[in-house]
Amino acid sequence: MPELAYLNGDYLPIEKALVPIEDRGYQFGDAVYEFIASYNGRLFYLEEHLDRLERSLDGLSFPPLSRDAIRQAVETLFEKAGLPRAGVYIQISRGVAPRNHAFPDAAGCQVVMTVRAIEEKPDELRKNGAAAITVEDFRWGRCDLKTVQLLPNVLAKQKALAAGAFDALFVSSEGVVREATSSNLCIVKDKTVVTHPLTPRILPGITRKVVIELCRELGIPIEERLFKTDALFGADEVFLTGTVTEVLPIVTIDGRRIAGGQVGPVTARLHETLRRRCGA
Repeated sequence: MPELAYLNGDYLPIEKALVPIEDRGYQFGDAVYEFIASYNGRLFYLEEHLDRLERSLDGLSFPPLSRDAIRQAVETLFEKAGLPRAGVYIQISRGVAPRNHAFPDAAGCQVVMTVRAIEEKPDELRKNGAAAITVEDFRWGRCDLKTVQLLPNVLAKQKALAAGAFDALFVSSEGVVREATSSNLCIVKDKTVVTHPLTPRILPGITRKVVIELCRELGIPIEERLFKTDALFGADEVFLTGTVTEVLPIVTIDGRRIAGGQVGPVTARLHETLRRRCGA
């Protein structure tokens, strides 16, 4: 069960996959990415991930790429690895060219993929819930595009870990709660799930989309609207959604317990239903 890489048409061991030092993704963060998880040998919501990848490429004015070729590369890499529970990482840069802020005339995109076994979140976090902190949202204005420009997320995540927390929640200067460093965020109040609407300020998460679908199927009221920190701290439940995060309860924020610090019934039900949807 090897962990493999794909590099511009070639399949090879990860340690042998190298990109040139003048790759624009390396020098400018001029690249987009996706991460697709599998359950029991099946890639979860592959087409939705490819939809978002195309949207990110278009948002950065990349030249057109063949969706079929990308899909085939993903599926072939995944099949070659033979990992039933895997994560396929895709990164596409604008290409290799002498360093210049302007787009290169004809560099050609660099397409890189890796497949590795997924490191699961600890069962303890799902059973007892996780801690989070709030941080000022100082990211760029197009968080809806899945680019590799993640340094603000990295710094926020590290700040959370240094504080003994699992993750950080981005909050605007006006107090609007956005999302976490690599997950979307939902709160529950009076049995209604509330999450930030799709705007350029958050990522259009695939798991977020699935959870909204599940809420409607289960008859759980769902609202997509802005909310501030007072609603966050006054929520009955708080949870994150993400490809590996799935549905993960947050029970303390900035050291304050959310509704007694217990995992709530809506969160637990959504996670259980999501796992069934995934075929886990």
